[in-house]
Amino acid sequence: MSERVPPIGTLTDRVQLKRREMTGEDEGGHATLFVPVTSIWARVRSLSGRQGTSADGRAVEITHSVVLRFRTDVKPGDRMVYRGRTLDVVSAADLNGRRAYLSCTCSETSFTG
Repeated sequence: MSERVPPIGTLTDRVQLKRREMTGEDEGGHATLFVPVTSIWARVRSLSGRQGTSADGRAVEITHSVVLRFRTDVKPGDRMVYRGRTLDVVSAADLNGRRAYLSCTCSETSFTG
């Protein structure tokens, strides 16, 4: 990651971490549930946005960088909720190799029509 170590006091955004759980259905398939784990302090920054199509509709995809204190339980597929916006974790890596901060790349998709 090319992200710099954040100065003390810059983790000012409250984020709710949700874990992805797979559960079986009576019909034989499976369903995905997102179970709340905890609320954490983080630094959320928008990186880029692009327009495209998804599921036969127009969509906007915005990528975010989320930096938080190091945790071992955050993995791709989990979600973070920030100010009512759902951010899907795409990748999570140790920021500088010292296990102090975790840098996550997240994706947010909004359908526009």
